[in-house]
Amino acid sequence: MNKNPTTKLNSIAASLGLGLTLLSSASAFAANSPDQNFGLTAKITAQSEDDRDLGTRSGGDVNGIGLDLRPWLYGERGNWSAFAMGQAVTATDIIETDTLQNNADDSDSSSANSNDGREPDKSYLAMREFWVDYAGLTAYPGEHLRLGRQRVRSDEGTWWDTNIEALNWEFDTTLLRANLGVAERFSDYRTDLDDLAPEDEDRQHYFGGISTQWKPGHWVGLKAHHSRDNGSLPNIGEEVDELSKRYTGDLTWLGISADGDFYNRRSTQPLNYWAQATWLTGDINELELANVGDQKLANGSRNVDVDAWAMDLGLRWNIDQNWKVGGAYARGSGGGDDDSSEQFRQTGMESNRSNFTGTNARLHRFGEAFRGELSNLQAATLFGSWQLQDEYDASLVYHKFWRVDDKQDIGDSGIIANLENGEKDVGQEVDLVVTRYFKQGLLPAALAEQVDEGAALVRLRGGVFLPGDAYAKGTDSVMHRAFVDVIWRF
Repeated sequence: MNKNPTTKLNSIAASLGLGLTLLSSASAFAANSPDQNFGLTAKITAQSEDDRDLGTRSGGDVNGIGLDLRPWLYGERGNWSAFAMGQAVTATDIIETDTLQNNADDSDSSSANSNDGREPDKSYLAMREFWVDYAGLTAYPGEHLRLGRQRVRSDEGTWWDTNIEALNWEFDTTLLRANLGVAERFSDYRTDLDDLAPEDEDRQHYFGGISTQWKPGHWVGLKAHHSRDNGSLPNIGEEVDELSKRYTGDLTWLGISADGDFYNRRSTQPLNYWAQATWLTGDINELELANVGDQKLANGSRNVDVDAWAMDLGLRWNIDQNWKVGGAYARGSGGGDDDSSEQFRQTGMESNRSNFTGTNARLHRFGEAFRGELSNLQAATLFGSWQLQDEYDASLVYHKFWRVDDKQDIGDSGIIANLENGEKDVGQEVDLVVTRYFKQGLLPAALAEQVDEGAALVRLRGGVFLPGDAYAKGTDSVMHRAFVDVIWRF
């Protein structure tokens, strides 16, 4: 629902006030810090995107260029540290300058049931991160407790990779890694977005993981995540739009993994592997809809037991220090009936981005153009990559996508078009990502986890998606999404 203007103003003022407080704190800490305490990341992004709706409606194209400035301030004193990063974006179109941005944040909102509470602007201000950190709970240098809006992230990106308000403890040593946290999104801290996404509002996350290195370069681990959505579904007869909740309730994920340095681009092993199995269980209330003319109205809800699973496999051969080839397979279950669901869904904190090709560049696991969610979906992937020292890298990736249950939808994706019952072939895609790095090491060592790249780079990243028979006849046969990023960190 749309917030009261006074409430919105208070929320923005509070978030900016908290950010300024942390900036002031960081300034106080800075006196004892030997590293650089402030800086600016400048990013220019050119985007070309054609037919995300596959020609089924007006719009769906993006062609423009954007400037994204991210000033940051960091300080530390003893075991304490603080960090804040702002953001100012201006562009000629709705440009995606942030790879953590959800598909829904740049989707077409021209439908009859649209709500402008989450319609992005070409220009906006934001607070990306603001947190304080304490590293004195134990004597281990890789242990710390962090409070505030921060990046919570797992290596594979399919569990966690997002900026969110959290209290998060991490422990990272040579033989043991662990994390434990609680998070809830209260705002996007952007001047152009009035409301939270419905799946984020009134939803708490409790999460943790542990992994151990049983021999050099080989890890086994466990992850757990529980989400509790205490929000309210629309009452019977109320109009339903993009900001209406579609389900509430509790969901729990439990995963087990084996990792042979699959996400370590500097691994010297000839073969790297990744295997993960995840179980999902829960009890939710799903909204039922009734179509009345051009309107969608709430028609009550139904209680659904969720029992689903997913798997993710990967294998990479390091031919030499420059060339690598590999493959991957992922499957998220689908199916169910009125009272039970076997359709897997992800935690809601994922980005699905990782460096699975063995380079420094982080690619979308399910296509730079398609950007699928592992929900009623299976994906087979082949890739090859090349890197030259720390100056160049390139990845060429092929994906093939199918539905598991041909009568259910596939969850979130970068395509806005309906699927037809009885067809499983979702489509295929080819991605190309090429990067030239210019210099490294301009950021404080303590901030290495906050950025994905070196200090300066130029990158081409793009994908061409070819829809399969699951999309209705008459839709366009090709969709593309391509970016050129120029990043410089001062």
